[in-house]
Amino acid sequence: MRIIIALDIVDGKCVRLTRGDFSTKKIYNEDPLDIARKIEENGIKYIHVVDLDGALSGQVVNYKTLETISVSTSLKIDFSGGIRSSDDMSKAFEFGANQVTIGSISVIHPALFLEWLAKWGKEKIILGADCINRKIATGGWIESSDSDIFEFISDYRSKGIKYAICTDIGKDGTLNGPSVDLYKEILEIPGINLIASGGISSVAEIDELSAIGCEGAIIGKALYEGILNLSDLGRLC
Repeated sequence: MRIIIALDIVDGKCVRLTRGDFSTKKIYNEDPLDIARKIEENGIKYIHVVDLDGALSGQVVNYKTLETISVSTSLKIDFSGGIRSSDDMSKAFEFGANQVTIGSISVIHPALFLEWLAKWGKEKIILGADCINRKIATGGWIESSDSDIFEFISDYRSKGIKYAICTDIGKDGTLNGPSVDLYKEILEIPGINLIASGGISSVAEIDELSAIGCEGAIIGKALYEGILNLSDLGRLC
């Protein structure tokens, strides 16, 4: 299972939120590259860079952070936040993303999303399926939809998606454990590579996610609060 470290970026700084609420923003490092280098030094290969400014504004803002990490490390970068156009997609890959996660566009403009899937392929695009009470959320998690999480992922799997990230927003940043039952249900979808996100706070929880079949797990607040450390996570890789 992939161990993936979250780097959430606001104003070029590494931050964490609780349940996606910007009023809970806490800055953990002024320099995301510093964190990225420490991640790499501990044998971890994957990071999930989220442009929170971009998610709110509807356009990618932190290309420079993406580029800096890309040229300065060998980390595999999944980038998300604010991607709304084909130009955004091209720039994300140009500036160093190995994969991109697309959430809002997959809900509000599915035809465009499928166009991107056809152009860049299923290895490059991850479906962002973040939910509140099983309903897909968009626009930096401040907007909700009527789409059920299971039906949403199942439909896109039938259209060619291979990877999906699912964050239970109610768990995000709470350190209260991941939504294992929800993930078990999603993993009933044949062929889906599911990346779990939200609430993870222990190695035992990571092991459980691996045991049920998750392809990856995103670690954020537990690392930054010192509950988990990079050396322990590196040994899981």
